Amino acid sequence: MARSVTILGAGLVGSLLAVLMRKRGYEVTVYERRPDMRKASMSAGKSINLAMSARGWKALDMAGLRKDIEDLAIPMTGRYMHQPDGAGVYQPYGTNNEAIYSVSRGELNRKLMTLAEEVGATIHFSHRCNKVDVQTNTAHFEDADGNEKVVTADLLFGSDGAFSALRNSYQLLDRTNLTQHYIEHGYKELCIPPDENGNLRMDKNALHIWPRKNFMLIALPNTDGTFTCTLFLPFEGEISFEKLKTEADVKAFFSEHFPDAIPMMPTLIEDFFGNPTSSLVTIKVAPWHYKDKSALIGDAAHAIVPFYGQGMNAGFEDCTILAGLMDKYGDDWTTILNEYDRLRKPNGDAVLDLALMNFIEMRDKVAEPSFLERKKIEKELAKRYPEKFVSVYEMVSFTHTPYNTAWSCIQAQDKLLGTIMGNGDFFNNINDNAFCSKLDNWVSEYHQEVKQLDFGHEA
Repeated sequence: MARSVTILGAGLVGSLLAVLMRKRGYEVTVYERRPDMRKASMSAGKSINLAMSARGWKALDMAGLRKDIEDLAIPMTGRYMHQPDGAGVYQPYGTNNEAIYSVSRGELNRKLMTLAEEVGATIHFSHRCNKVDVQTNTAHFEDADGNEKVVTADLLFGSDGAFSALRNSYQLLDRTNLTQHYIEHGYKELCIPPDENGNLRMDKNALHIWPRKNFMLIALPNTDGTFTCTLFLPFEGEISFEKLKTEADVKAFFSEHFPDAIPMMPTLIEDFFGNPTSSLVTIKVAPWHYKDKSALIGDAAHAIVPFYGQGMNAGFEDCTILAGLMDKYGDDWTTILNEYDRLRKPNGDAVLDLALMNFIEMRDKVAEPSFLERKKIEKELAKRYPEKFVSVYEMVSFTHTPYNTAWSCIQAQDKLLGTIMGNGDFFNNINDNAFCSKLDNWVSEYHQEVKQLDFGHEA
């Protein structure tokens, strides 16, 4: 008989996991610390829009939910960089017009909760899990009235985010390793509303970035005509949140660094002082599971910064891998959870490192001529050598290449691109047969270096 499943957290990953489990015949009960967001407005000002990419869509396909979610998604085929002088530079993400998709976190979460209930999952809202006795699989909850509720779970999943009660309880076990790191930057949500005709004020199909070296502003489109903007800025220092105390401070800061954004942000001051300044944390933990009783999934296992747009995608891919292992091993949960931990832990660590790396790229490098040139060369290499070269960005966003494999390709790609760019103007050189022969050799050497890596899916 299929085991009953208890899930901590009805966020994106918890709700998707509930659907996948119900569709495999499990009884599923979910406990969510927040009230039902479909009845109460989501806590304002702390959402970073999601960027759905190939890994996320695959999980939704597996759950049979793609059509339900597609109406919420806006394709973004590239980055649009807003330079300090007001000039704009568009940089496509893929080689063949591939896109990542802007999705409102709140809208997606509401939809997934409803879909989970429709397939028979039960969700208890306003139930905060304070601790778990890991050995006995007993979870201790507090409801909205302060009453304690104790639940002994058969099979328990912690999808309760970066501050997971299950992961905190794992820390009390012998030989659990945990690292937690807050980056020096925080973030604040702002908004670009529609124009007077209800239309989006900028290109709808792009992720907009104002890169300013050690800080940046980004904007992602929404289906209601707004852009969700996020300001990433150090908490402390010469240019930081601590320096923006008054309305005059904020106006002067935006006038100096984002002058083209100000006319599009009539509620800037209201948003800036009304929305919280939130921190960004990364977390690595080992192990991800306990015997055949419980496991961590999503941010509970691998909290990352949002700069590759892979937080949700990585959590959804956790679900994909777990579901594949269930299909392979049936009800052998000892094997399933051992394999899940073995396969996903290295990739959870790798996507964390990739996200930190991409933050530096987005804020420091995307406006530099040499970086823009490198991206153009990467696109040309992908067209000329489709069997031998895929950029790391495209591996992460548009394929199911394990994150750990993509991370392992960075050094080899840096070497290849460094060699190419060190030989002069690439787009002039490719008209020369002698250079093209060298290029063939360089790409072949790169391919030989990386082809022993696992580019297939993990399960």
